Amino acid sequence: MNKCKWALSSPQMENYHDAEWGVPVHDDRLLFEFLVLEGAQAGLSWSTILRKRENYRQAFDHFDPETVARYDERKVEKLLQNQGIIRNRLKIEAAVANAQAFLQVREAFGSFDAYLWRFVNGEPVNHYWKRHDELPASTLISEIMSRDLKKRGFKFVGRTICYAHMQATGMVNDHTVDCFRHAEITRLYHSQDKE
Repeated sequence: MNKCKWALSSPQMENYHDAEWGVPVHDDRLLFEFLVLEGAQAGLSWSTILRKRENYRQAFDHFDPETVARYDERKVEKLLQNQGIIRNRLKIEAAVANAQAFLQVREAFGSFDAYLWRFVNGEPVNHYWKRHDELPASTLISEIMSRDLKKRGFKFVGRTICYAHMQATGMVNDHTVDCFRHAEITRLYHSQDKE
């Protein structure tokens, strides 16, 4: 069974590839989780973040945006002592700022999901890459998304992070065409259209 080459780097990465990567996400809490984790990844590998994902869930109250938005300086200091997460003050403070901005966006658009999926007109973009090295690091859409998020007060949301978020949450299908998940996710897109 063929898979994207990057998925074979570890059992954890393979499981993430097989079960999550590229599957359309419309749950606000999970979209917030990916937003925090993608920001934490900046300058690091995704495998590092995946290994710490459960620690992040515990440390950040299961990514409940209302709770994270209320974190104060004392809570930030406590998180900086948590060896289970990336102990970077800017990234931790960004998670709190992003939770606050997230709530404002949800208030304005009804859900973060409704806001985010506008950037692809509510439809996943299905790509047909033959090789992993064809995948872009960012696109015009991720650039536009990044600018809009920053304007709304979000941090650690550069165009590359935004594109990684789009890949993770199924806004784009970037599995290579020889990967078994490409066809599965394409079918998933079409089955959702019929609901």
